[in-house]
Amino acid sequence: MSDPPDFRLEHSELRGDDEFGEFSTIDLPYYSDWHGSFEKLAWATDDGSLEQARADVAIVGAPFDEGVSSRPGARFGPRAIRMAPTTWASDSAWSIQLDTEPYTHLTVVDAGDAPVVPTRPERALRVIHQKVRQVASHGAIPIVLGGDHSITYPSAAAVSGHAWPSSVGVLHFDAHADTGADQWGNLYGHGQPMRRLIEEGWVAGRNFVQVGLRGYWPDRETFDWMRDQGFRWHTMVEIEDRGAEAVVADAIAAALDGPDRIYLSVDIDVVDPGMAPGTGTPEAGGLLARELLRAVRQIVGAVELAGMDVVEVSPPYDTAEITAILAHRVVMEAITALATKRAPPAPRSSVSPRASKPER
Repeated sequence: MSDPPDFRLEHSELRGDDEFGEFSTIDLPYYSDWHGSFEKLAWATDDGSLEQARADVAIVGAPFDEGVSSRPGARFGPRAIRMAPTTWASDSAWSIQLDTEPYTHLTVVDAGDAPVVPTRPERALRVIHQKVRQVASHGAIPIVLGGDHSITYPSAAAVSGHAWPSSVGVLHFDAHADTGADQWGNLYGHGQPMRRLIEEGWVAGRNFVQVGLRGYWPDRETFDWMRDQGFRWHTMVEIEDRGAEAVVADAIAAALDGPDRIYLSVDIDVVDPGMAPGTGTPEAGGLLARELLRAVRQIVGAVELAGMDVVEVSPPYDTAEITAILAHRVVMEAITALATKRAPPAPRSSVSPRASKPER
């Protein structure tokens, strides 16, 4: 009987001596030996590991979408954002935008998901609240991956409760105000979280600032209620007229008018659906992706961040994962902006740029 064929790659000159141990999980690409955490960061899912980690930032998943009024799927958002094909998960990661190595200056962990189960929305919001409060109690800034926008109610309430009696303001990027009274009789849908935060007293209306509003909802009466509560908002029309950077600067100033720290909530539908199609309630005419990323850097660099969420990523409606990629980058820009504030100032060059140019 003849010998089996020779598997020629066994003799390739590129073969390592120990190919199973040649690269660690950190070295491998996102789709290979993927263990599920954001950026392949270390897990810290309970009190013991959170205490030991002494993290500056902790990622929290909130896989819940039973509050949606239209297209579902955001329950798969945390997994999609974690798995977005942009992750490097390296201690040598470097931001070109901010000239900073984020993981050099910050300890970041993944605290896992809140234990959400289907068909029990009130339980889901309770465990999300408990999970975010747990992270905050260990000194880490929670960055929550949604989920539909109803998760901002338990998340921001947890952050506000932890900071009490210090006050927390909210900077809210969204096509929609999410201040409805109810959603077909449901008080906790994704169109009501901001009203619940106000009515329960977690955040004062005068400390709410919204950016990117457009479209045809909510109605005039809801905006009257918002005005009575002291809300401030910036529509897409204003952004078109004045430019995103000027509007965001005003939003930051307004948000810091009183509160000690800021909770940042980013509904991915604030971006035009041409750049973020994977969302439940797309609204044409939104921000450019680069405008949102710049705004996140601008805000996190200027305020004391108490917490953050990125919501309404619905993978079933995504195209080529571009919405998940954008959401991932929103989180990374926030982390890097935090790291930049903690990094020592770069040394100044002794040679001026003009003097260093070669003579012609």
